[in-house]
Formats: sequence, structure tokens, C-alpha cells
Amino acid sequence: MRPSFHPQLVNPPFGDPGLHVDFPFEKRALLFDLGDLRALPPRKLLRISHVFVSHTHMDHFFGFDWLLRISLGRPNAIELFGPPGILAQVEAKLSAYTWNLVHNYAGNFTLVVSEWHPDGRLERARFACRKRFQRDPLVTTHCPDGLLVAEKSFQVRASFLDHEIPVLGFALDEPRHVNLWKNRLDEMGLPVGPWLQGLKQAVLAGASDDTPIRAFWNSVGRSEERTLTLAELRPALRIVPGSRIAYVTDVVHHPENVERIVSLARDADLLFIEAVFLDEDAAHAARKFHLTAKQAGSIARAAGARQLIPFHFSPRYADREAELRKELAQAFCAAEPSAC
Repeated sequence: MRPSFHPQLVNPPFGDPGLHVDFPFEKRALLFDLGDLRALPPRKLLRISHVFVSHTHMDHFFGFDWLLRISLGRPNAIELFGPPGILAQVEAKLSAYTWNLVHNYAGNFTLVVSEWHPDGRLERARFACRKRFQRDPLVTTHCPDGLLVAEKSFQVRASFLDHEIPVLGFALDEPRHVNLWKNRLDEMGLPVGPWLQGLKQAVLAGASDDTPIRAFWNSVGRSEERTLTLAELRPALRIVPGSRIAYVTDVVHHPENVERIVSLARDADLLFIEAVFLDEDAAHAARKFHLTAKQAGSIARAAGARQLIPFHFSPRYADREAELRKELAQAFCAAEPSAC
């Protein structure tokens, strides 16, 4: 199965946390956490449609200003989600700058910020460039099950975790995935191309078999097109379960946290999880409200994650990265060491 999104850590594991998830076919991206973003070129930052912030410690929120700087003057909008307090914190960052000339900007860059609370409230506000980023409250909604975003091509669910303060863990799901048999398209005389996105969208939307699908392409310097029904195209399609990616960072190891992480990351194809300390420093990890590599590996195994990608290594292990990875792998593969 070829997933429709491509995840990549923003920085090496000793750098600031952050996960960039690109949707190449939709020409947009998601971002989990706002640490140091300078490793991402502007073209990638300008594709971002949604940002999900686990919490606002500096190494997770430092990059907000850089994202704002790159986005100013653009016509795009970004939806940002975070834990209690995020609205006031975004407002404080925006109010630290002077905006007397923004009426001259060609684009009205806008932030829509949503603050999720343990009781399910989702408090929301808009901050628009041409209004000098003054807070414009929006209607409060409710999100009791943590489903922050539900679109046709993806869903993002959150869970409250404990880092002495409330932090959010996230799971990104692709509801279903449409694979194409290229050889069967060839047999129909149909090339691959942008028209296939319309076909996939129709399938995922549950369109009926008599839905017309327009196939179009360029051939020998001229444009060609055919219209077929969805029923005619179904032999070239295979619908499979979508991918799941989970992102968990800055959490202490205790039973309630473990239970919530395992539930959030259940059967994840990729689990991005912090592995800050070696288990020999477990007492220190508990004081800092972080996981050890062994704890992270054990949680990933309990969740049934298929692949584990650690990050947020403590700089105290700058010359011991191999030990962190070995400890993580041993815990993750304890039941079946040969699988590692």
C-alpha cells in the first residue's frame, strides 16, 4: 500500500521535536509541533494547512514566529490546534509585533486557532493579518472524543497526556486508501495522471457506480479525454485500510499515560515517540516527566505499532545514541527479537 501522506521528522533526534507530514497529491502538509523549523524550506512551510501543538514549552513552540514570518503576505490560512491556554499564547505572540502596515499586504494570511479542553470544549478564534491579528472569537464547539479534524482524506484525533501539565498526543488516520492497478488501466487504454485524484475522491465519497469519471491526458502534443462510469473503472481499483501515524512526546511513564498512549497509537503503521533518557536514568526521567527508551519501546509493543521512530533524545547522550536505539529496540521487540 502506498500511503497518501509522507511523514518526516523536522530535525534529527537530538534537535527540537516536530513532524512534517506531506500530502504530495493534495499539495499541502500537516505539522505536529512548532520547534525549530529552519530545516524546512519555505516551499514546505507554505504547504501547511494544519498545525497540531502538543504543548508550548519553548522547544515545541519556538518555530511559531518563523512560520508566521514565512506566511505573512500570503493568501493562505492555517488551522492550529493545541491544549488549554493556546489561544492566549498565540494572541500574546502576535501582539508582540507592530502591524501598522499590513493593509498593504497582497494576501490576508489568517490563523484559526482551536483550544481543546478535557471537558470536550473546542474554543476557537480567528486572527487575520488585515485586522492586525486582533482576536476574533468564533463559536465554541464540542469535541468529546478528541476527533479534531475529519476530512475525506484524513482524520486527526488527540488525547490528553501528562507532562505535569496537560499535553496532547495525536493520531493521524487515512480513513481508506484507493490503490490502482496500472496494468489494468493500460488494458483500458488509460494513462495515469491528475485525473485519478477525481476518481479516488469519488470512490472515497461513496459515489454510485453510474457516476461519470472524466479521464484526460496529453498525447503526442494534443489533449485527449474519455468519460467512463465508476463501474467501468472498478476493476482497476483496490480499496484498502488507510495508514495510521501516531505522534507522542513529553510524557511521564505511569499507568494512565501508558493506557492512553496505547489506545491512541493502537496498530499504528508508524509511531513517532520520544525516547529521552536511558533506563539507567529512569528516576531522573520521572522527575523530568519524560520517557526512557525502554519505556517508549514497551509502550510501542503494547500498542501493536508496526514501526517505531524515536526522537527527542536528551543531549546528555550525544555520544551514546547507539545505546538509546539498542535499548528501544530490545524493549520493542522483546516478544519477537528476530523481528528487529
